[in-house]
Amino acid sequence: MSKLDHIIKLLVTTKLFNGLTYEELHEIFKKYPANITAYSSNAIVHFQGECCTGLDIVLNGHIQIQKIDANGDMSVICDFTAGNSIGENLLFSRNNAYPFTIVTKCHTEILYLSKQPILYLCRINDGFLQNFLESLSDKTLILSGKIKALSTKTIRKCIIEFLLCEYSIQKNTTIFLRLSKKELAEKFGIQRPSLSRELNKMRSKGLIEYNAKSITIKDVKELKRIYKGSGTCKEM
Repeated sequence: MSKLDHIIKLLVTTKLFNGLTYEELHEIFKKYPANITAYSSNAIVHFQGECCTGLDIVLNGHIQIQKIDANGDMSVICDFTAGNSIGENLLFSRNNAYPFTIVTKCHTEILYLSKQPILYLCRINDGFLQNFLESLSDKTLILSGKIKALSTKTIRKCIIEFLLCEYSIQKNTTIFLRLSKKELAEKFGIQRPSLSRELNKMRSKGLIEYNAKSITIKDVKELKRIYKGSGTCKEM
């Protein structure tokens, strides 16, 4: 089986290309040849401020959307893996600059589609047009919601939300960390010293205990109470 066959078999399983047949996509790629780029881990796919000229589809691997502010602090906006697409909300915009930096987290292959095949598919296939508009709307909501959440949550609320989420997944009050403290701080959009400072405050109040590999919740009910009643903005 050729590389193109593998790509088409993946695409027909994605939401964006849902409803299109293998034969239809094969004809598209005969008209508009596939442009695939392989990236190593921690490679920059698109810089913040770079113009979006096409749609990117992750064929395999893992990419991360990162926002770098004026102080040089980095926040993780969201992650995308195989089958996910990026650029719908920018491709046909007059202001089509990427507001974020896009980086790979492991070896990743990305299929690039220019405007031409997207416009062609929108013209000839109503199902694809609907899929594209739905994906565009979803991306806009995801990104705007994430930015709003990052800008309004306190550091403590971010930590508690993370702990309660992991508690429900791991079914244990001792949360084993799958991220380093640096990666966790980036996920919250703060600097590592700010995270350490808040963890120390929470430990001094008897809310948690922690070490390099885990964080132990001392009272789940109390964390839920604080989370529901906590305010917004800055450190507590």
